[in-house]
Amino acid sequence: MLTIHAADLVITGDRRPPVPGGALLVDGRELAALGPYEELVAAHPTARIRRWPGVLTPGLCNPYGPELLEQAYHPDPREAEELGLEPVTGDAFAALATAFPMTDARWGASARRGVQRMLAHGTVAVAGALRRRAVSDAVLRVGLSQEERFERPAGPPSLDPLAGRGLAEAVLSPLPSKGMDATFAVFDVPDEEALVRRGAATCVATVLGGRLVYRRR
Repeated sequence: MLTIHAADLVITGDRRPPVPGGALLVDGRELAALGPYEELVAAHPTARIRRWPGVLTPGLCNPYGPELLEQAYHPDPREAEELGLEPVTGDAFAALATAFPMTDARWGASARRGVQRMLAHGTVAVAGALRRRAVSDAVLRVGLSQEERFERPAGPPSLDPLAGRGLAEAVLSPLPSKGMDATFAVFDVPDEEALVRRGAATCVATVLGGRLVYRRR
C-alpha cells in the first residue's frame, strides 16, 4: 500500500535544502519518493494520506545505548509512586538492584519500556554494545538498529538524542531519495532551530521501515 506522509517541513539531513510543504511516499517498507506534497498527491492520487504537524526528519540515533538500557532501570507505571517515571540510574539503581535482583525477565521488561520511551523521542537506533541478551532482544524486536561507537559520549545519558547535539550529529542517516527503508521521525516544531532548542520530546511520530511504531496520543 502506498502512503504519503506530509509535514509542514521536510529536512533531509544532508545538503539538500529543506522542502516546505514536503512529503514522503512510502511503498511498504521502502521510501519511494520525496518531494512537495502537491506533486506526490497528483502523481499518486490513490495513496493513503497521513498529515503530521511540524518537521519531518531522518530518524535519530541515541548514543547512550548501554547507559540507558543496561545501566538503568525503567520503572513500570505501577511502580511510579515508589520509583517515579524517570530512569533509575547511579546509586539509586545500585540500591534497587540490591533490593530487587535484576533477573533476565526484569532486564527485558525494563528494556522494552526504555525502548518505547526512545521511540517517543524519534530514536531509530542506539549506539554502543549491548551485552545482555534480554536487552538486545528487546531492541531488535522493535526494529531499532545497533550502531558501533568508539568512545563513550560526553555528558550525562539522556533519552533525548538532541541533548547537547545538533540535528546533523543526531541523525542516523539522511533521508534517501528512494529505494531504501522508510525510517524517519516527525516533531511538532516549526523548524530545525526550534527542534534543537526544544528537543526530541516534541516527537509526534516515529516510523521504522514503513511501520508507524510510535504516535503521540
